[in-house]
Amino acid sequence: MEFRLLGPVEVSVGGVPVPLGGAKPKTLLAALLLERGHVLPTHRLIDILWPDEPPESAKAAIQTYVKTLRQALTRAGAPDVIVTRAPGYLVRIPAESLDADLFERLLADARGAATPEEASGLLDSALELWRGPALAGLGDSPLAGEAARLEQLRLTATEERVAAGLALGRHGRLVGELAALVGAHPLNERLRGQYMTVLYRLGRQSDALATFREGRRILAEDHGVDPGPELTALHHAVLRGDPALLAPPSGETVRLAVPAQLPLAPADFTGRSVQSAALVTALTSGEAPMIQVVAGRAGSGKSALAIHVAHQVADAFPDGRLYAELRGMSEAPADPGEVLGRFLKALGVRQDALPSATAERAELYRSLLAGRRVLVLLDDAAGEPQVRPLLPGGAGGVLITSRDRLGGLSGARRTDLDVLEPDEAVELLARIAGPERVAAEEAVAHDIADLCGRLPLAIRIAGARLATRQRWPLRVLADRLTDERRRLDELAIADLEVRAGFELSYRGLDDDERRALRRLGHLGVPEFSPWIAAWLCDIDGKLAEDIVERLVDAQMVDFSRVDDLGTLRYRIHDLVRIYGRERAEAEEPYELLTAATGRVLGGWLALADQVAADAPPDEIDWMHPAAAAPAIPDELTARVLAAPHDWFEIEQPALVVGLERAAVLGLHDMVCQFASTRLGPSFLGVNRFESRERINHAALAAARRAGDRHGEATMLAELGDLRYLQDRFPEARRLLGHALAAFREMGDTRGQAVALAGLGVTCREASRLAEALHFLDQADVLLTGLGDDLGVTYLRRLAASVRLERGDYPAAWRGLEESMAGYRRLGSRRGEAVTLRTMSLFHRAAGDYDAAIRTAEAATEIFAELGDRLLEAYSVRTWAKARLRLGQTRQVLAPLEGALSTCQAMGDRWGLGIALRTLGELHLADGNLTDSAACLASAIGVWDGMEAPLWQARTEHTLALLHEARGDVETAATIRARVLTVFRDHGAREYGELTGDAPAP
Repeated sequence: MEFRLLGPVEVSVGGVPVPLGGAKPKTLLAALLLERGHVLPTHRLIDILWPDEPPESAKAAIQTYVKTLRQALTRAGAPDVIVTRAPGYLVRIPAESLDADLFERLLADARGAATPEEASGLLDSALELWRGPALAGLGDSPLAGEAARLEQLRLTATEERVAAGLALGRHGRLVGELAALVGAHPLNERLRGQYMTVLYRLGRQSDALATFREGRRILAEDHGVDPGPELTALHHAVLRGDPALLAPPSGETVRLAVPAQLPLAPADFTGRSVQSAALVTALTSGEAPMIQVVAGRAGSGKSALAIHVAHQVADAFPDGRLYAELRGMSEAPADPGEVLGRFLKALGVRQDALPSATAERAELYRSLLAGRRVLVLLDDAAGEPQVRPLLPGGAGGVLITSRDRLGGLSGARRTDLDVLEPDEAVELLARIAGPERVAAEEAVAHDIADLCGRLPLAIRIAGARLATRQRWPLRVLADRLTDERRRLDELAIADLEVRAGFELSYRGLDDDERRALRRLGHLGVPEFSPWIAAWLCDIDGKLAEDIVERLVDAQMVDFSRVDDLGTLRYRIHDLVRIYGRERAEAEEPYELLTAATGRVLGGWLALADQVAADAPPDEIDWMHPAAAAPAIPDELTARVLAAPHDWFEIEQPALVVGLERAAVLGLHDMVCQFASTRLGPSFLGVNRFESRERINHAALAAARRAGDRHGEATMLAELGDLRYLQDRFPEARRLLGHALAAFREMGDTRGQAVALAGLGVTCREASRLAEALHFLDQADVLLTGLGDDLGVTYLRRLAASVRLERGDYPAAWRGLEESMAGYRRLGSRRGEAVTLRTMSLFHRAAGDYDAAIRTAEAATEIFAELGDRLLEAYSVRTWAKARLRLGQTRQVLAPLEGALSTCQAMGDRWGLGIALRTLGELHLADGNLTDSAACLASAIGVWDGMEAPLWQARTEHTLALLHEARGDVETAATIRARVLTVFRDHGAREYGELTGDAPAP
């Protein structure tokens, strides 16, 4: 008996085909086979067969189709395949009688094969099962998603069979097949890379390079992206003629990382034996569905059961165990894209290879897990839209907890949790409070369990209180629970059970502990230090730490970690955090809660001001009035000032959530003030773009709600600055233009100057040099009128850098000298460093390379002291470029590659492009033409993605020199002519240098 889905839907018995009828009965049978072993409700079958408008006779038609199929199967000698089981039908078929099951088993076996020969044979057998597109002949069916999953597995198996063939040296046999595969799947970078490898090994290097160029063109035209790092690295290896490409790799096969992310199994897990056994069986049987949803009321022990089961079945998932807390009940549920990013990194994908879009991350995630036995545990899901992108497409298992039953999640099996059985509830209490105490007062223990509603969370809290009060008889707690009359009323309301459970513990806290819990819940930060609790409650830091530790003892707060600065950090579970917020809003006036949040923002602002005062900024200051702030202890200030960038990166999750909360509370002025704090481009670390995006949008929305036109204009300018840092120059100009118009309408001179300065620097980077000077000079006039020494100093340096680009050396040097004098007068080490770096650029352009090296070294040293890794990398590149002019190539390669790595880690495309171009120049100077070409091509790829014509032209000018070195004079001349036109049209100094009309420096 054979059931086939890998092609047209077919059944055969003893080799004889079974007539199945038309598309609808075939679709019905396919749907049942995909849910084999489990009941598929009739209403779901109706939805599958008639997705748009089912007829009134749909149920009767289903019965007719089932009857016809049963008769055909029975005549063929296969009775009892389709079984009626309320509320629908299920199929029972022998193991591996379904071709899809056999295919996935062969694929899994191939991945565990000891040799490439064995893997290749298994994969050949797996792919021979296919007779055409999966589920062919069913038309436009809701089963198309399952067909797509199977097709993806087929493609993955093909890729892995090709990889095995490469390892076996079957290049001549593979080349034709790969040509067809790449044509059919032009966006598949793995297949393209395999095709390039085969071509190279067959001596067809030029064809391999052409294949890469074709792929890059298709990716750029269709999706606006560049090839991924693996394909790019392979391209560079082909360019270099890397000997490692000539033969199959030896040694261990490269495998995905095997993540082991499960939280610690609950040592006191009690009960749920029936549910636990059913889940273990479902996850290890190998039968679909492998998606298990554990649903129930808040506090019913969903997470504990899921983690307990996950550890029990861990050995059945040798390829890894992934875990994510989705925070479904919080105001800020986990974003599927962020979770996918963490999962992909755990699976071995590098940060710089992560796709930016959630859909692309999901595709990569499913591809990596296709056919692999990985368990995914998703805790506290908000709903189907949050979960769907996180579902793997392969042979693994998924375990989900949620208050929602997730009824729209196709193919899932649900386990609903109710309260514990009476004996289980008492056993759980005994495990926490102590078995001897419970045994001594067993009847009272049953009373406590009943008063807790036998909810696991409520019992855990009651047990914790008893465990921390060893001298209490159990009757004391039982009497206290009995006094909670309102609690019993609330237990009768379905949505209030969890609140009642938390109330038990809450009433056992003293006033300070309650206040801390309420305000921490109201603020809603995902992780916090004791200082946040101190600011919320307006108390001393040491007292706040004691209170938080007592909350840990009551299991209302969890200790999280000791961070890199030596500070204790804590978390509140989402349910407890929600409860704390509800109590805060019920018990405290709005004004007190808003003031508490304001103190936290004031504390953060005061620390930001301390950082700015310790290392004065180099930019125009908004001149905000000082915000009210709590007392900041010297110990905390010292820790922050010792490593400000580290502190902001550690604190940034709390900062973002806290600022968003403050914006909702109407503290728009403080939120706008923090969002516009000048702390340099590396502020908030590697996640700075995402964090600033959220903060700025929250501040902008709050300012608009409050009708604060100045705050709105300020945030438009800040968003423009963010777009500038992201190299999105057209958007930056648009936002800054809106801000400028608003400031002009309000008559705000400083605001106009900030917006004009932003337009100037954005135009500079976009090679609009004349426009840049136009804006910068306007801003200079305005700030000179205001007597703003810092602002004028900043503008003089920017204008000098533009004049240097235009070849106006005397004016550029005057501006740099004025800027340096100003920054030193103001005590701004950051300003001094950025000016030193620009001076180094001046000296290099003027041919004074020794001076260029000295000033770049001085800038690098200052940025290292300030902890600004990004600008330190920029200064290192400037230093390397000057040494390169002196022919000192050996000394600069490693520092340059380090600078490149920093720019990649920080997501700085501009710095990446410049570093790649400099590396291309270095390799050209050393005669490494292949490496030079690879670096220059990569740099041009960066410039292609942004508005940077001058930098693209400069890179192409180096490319012309490369062609000259190769003897291709004609190509070099063509490129040089094109580049010269760009330099002329943009007024760049290179035009005069290349034509001999440049003024003397």
